[in-house]
Amino acid sequence: MKPEYNLADMKSRPNPFARQLKQKVILPLGIDVIEYFEERAQEKGISYQELINLYLQDCVLSKRELSF
Repeated sequence: MKPEYNLADMKSRPNPFARQLKQKVILPLGIDVIEYFEERAQEKGISYQELINLYLQDCVLSKRELSF
């Protein structure tokens, strides 16, 4: 293994699986919801979109039911 690699010479290529992992959607959210997740995300050092995705993934995995 080389002690140093010149990453500028490397050819980049897109991840062939990235499209299968996520899908962009337009989702109208309340301003209070966005602000809540922005604050929590800032505490964690991630984007609020990523935090919302993690929260929804947790709901899916735990089969959480909605309660009003």
